[in-house]
Amino acid sequence: MNSTRSLWARQYQRILVLSILLLIIIALSIFIGRYPKPFWMPIQLLLEDSMAQRLVWLLRMPRILTAALLGATLAVCGTVLQMIFRNPIVEPGFLGVSQGAAFGAAVAILWLGGGRLTIELSASLFALLGLAGSFILARTIKFGGWVLRLILSGIVVSALFSSGLGVLKYLADPLTQLQEITFWLLGGLWSVTWQDLMYVAPVVVVGLLIVYLMRWRLNVLALGQDTAFSLGAETTRERLIVLIAAVSATAVLTAVSGIVGWVGLIVPQIARQVFGPNGQFSVPGSMLIGAIFGVVSDNLARTLLAGEIPLGILTSFMGAMLFVVIINRSRIKLR
Repeated sequence: MNSTRSLWARQYQRILVLSILLLIIIALSIFIGRYPKPFWMPIQLLLEDSMAQRLVWLLRMPRILTAALLGATLAVCGTVLQMIFRNPIVEPGFLGVSQGAAFGAAVAILWLGGGRLTIELSASLFALLGLAGSFILARTIKFGGWVLRLILSGIVVSALFSSGLGVLKYLADPLTQLQEITFWLLGGLWSVTWQDLMYVAPVVVVGLLIVYLMRWRLNVLALGQDTAFSLGAETTRERLIVLIAAVSATAVLTAVSGIVGWVGLIVPQIARQVFGPNGQFSVPGSMLIGAIFGVVSDNLARTLLAGEIPLGILTSFMGAMLFVVIINRSRIKLR
C-alpha cells in the first residue's frame, strides 16, 4: 500500500513539474521571435514599444496558445488510439481525419473561394466525415472484431481521401491553387489569430476534458473486447465517446494548422516512458508533453530562419529523430 502511494506521489510530482515547465516555456515564448532582432525581444522593449506590445498580443499570444493546444490534442489523440487499438505505432490520422481535412481544404481552395474561414470550415467538415465514414464502413464489415473492422475501414477511408486529394491537385491551377494546397499540407501556424483560436477552443477544450475524465476507463478498454466486457465496460459506446472526443478536437485544429505529423505518434511513446502505461497518468502526461513539444517546435519554426520553416516539416524531423532513439532504448515491443 505504501509503495502504491509512493508511486502515485511521484507521478503527481512529475505532472506538477511538467505543468510548471509548460508555463515557463509559454512565458519565455512571448519574447522569442525576430523582432526587433533575431531570437529575443528585450523585456524593456516590450514595456515601452507599442508595436512590440501589439505584435505580442495580436500575433504571438494566439499562436503560442494554439501551438500548445495543437501539441496537447495530437498527443492525447495518439494516446487514445494507441491504447484502444493496442498498437504503439497508431497516430491521429489513422481514421481518415488528416486525409479528410486535407481533402476539405483542397475543395475550399479550388471551388469555394479559398478564404481562411472557408478553408477551416471545409477542412473540419471533411475531417469529421472521415471519422464518420470509418465508423459507418466498420459497421458494414462482416468479419473480425470491432477494432479490426475499424482499422480496415480507416485504411480504406484514408486511401479514398488521399486519392481524391491527388485528383484535386491535378485539377488545380499550378501557378496559384496548387501552391496554396501544397503550402497548407506542409502545416504551420503563421497566420493564426484570436479568431482562429476562439473557433477551435470550445471543441478542443470539451474534447480534452472528456478524454481526461475517462482516462481511467482507457485502461479497461485497452484490455480487449471480451476482457473489457467481462469487467462491466460498455466497450462499443465508451470507445465511440472517447474516439469522437479526441478525433473531433484533432479535426478542428488540423483545419487551422494544416497537416502536422509525428506529434501524435512520438509524444505518447515519451509519455509511456515517463509515466508508464496507466492511462490515469499517461493521458495528462501526454497532454503536457505534447503542449511543450508543440510550443517549442513552433518557436523553432518561426525563429531559426528569416523565412519561416513549415511546422509540419520540423515536427516530422524532430519526431523521426526521437523515434529512432526510443526504438533503440524502449522496452515497448512494436509488433
